[in-house]
Amino acid sequence: MTAMIEPGESTRIGRSPFRVRYDECGPDGLLRTSVLLRYAQDLASYHSALVGIDRAWYAARGIGWLVRAAEVAVLRPLRVGDELAGATKAVGFRRVWARRRSEFRDAAGALVVWCNIDWVLLDGRGAPTRIPPEFDAAFAAPPADFNLARVALGTPPADAYRASFTVRPQELDPMDHANNAIYADWLDEAIVRAGAEPAIRTIPRFARLEYARSAERDGRVTAEAWPDADGGGWSVRISDEAGDLLRARLEPTDGS
Repeated sequence: MTAMIEPGESTRIGRSPFRVRYDECGPDGLLRTSVLLRYAQDLASYHSALVGIDRAWYAARGIGWLVRAAEVAVLRPLRVGDELAGATKAVGFRRVWARRRSEFRDAAGALVVWCNIDWVLLDGRGAPTRIPPEFDAAFAAPPADFNLARVALGTPPADAYRASFTVRPQELDPMDHANNAIYADWLDEAIVRAGAEPAIRTIPRFARLEYARSAERDGRVTAEAWPDADGGGWSVRISDEAGDLLRARLEPTDGS
C-alpha cells in the first residue's frame, strides 16, 4: 500500500471537490465502485491539465495513457449528497509507466476511499513509450520502488457464473474502447448475477483490477465469477476469444 497523501503537501498535488450524485448510486443509495474510478480518472486529468499537460499536449505528441491496473479501497459508506475532497499525486514511475495515488475525504476530513492506479504511456501505434522529461518537472514523482500491480487468479470451478455480452456504445470512452471504470461495473454485475449482491456493498471492501487488454467497440466478451473456498472474496475474469481482458478480485478488507 502506497503511503498516504499528507494534508500539508501542496506543490505536486491536484485537488478538487466532488459531490455524490443520485445517478451514481445503487438501489441502496450507496456509491458504486466504478464511480470512484471515474472520480480518480477525472482528478488525474484535471491535475495534469492544471500543470499544462492537457489532452492537446498529448495529441500533439501522439501519446496517451492507458490504465494497466487499479486498486480501490472503500472504507466508509458513501451516499447521495455526500461531499468529498479529492487529492491526487504521482507517487512513482519507471521508464514507460507511472502510479497515481488518489484519496477522498469526507467533510470531517476522514479518509473514506483511496485508489492506486498504474498507467502505461503508449505511442500512436499502441506500443509502450518512454515518459517525457516534462513529467519530472511537472509532477516530481520519484522512481518507483514497487512493481506494476498484478492479480493472480486460479482456475474457475465448473459451477462458476458465466455469461457473455457485447460492449455497448455508451461504455466507450474518447479512445474508442471500454473505459477502465466500466470493468468495475462488469465485475459488480458478475458477482450480483452469481447471487452475491451483498459482497459488492460490503464495508470495508477492496477491489483489485488488472487490465490485460482493451475491450473494443462491439466486442463480444465473457464474464466469469466465483467465490473463494472460504467465502471471503470473489474472483472475476473478463475475456474474449483472444484471451483475458481483465483479472480482478473483490475482498472484504480495507486493502492495507
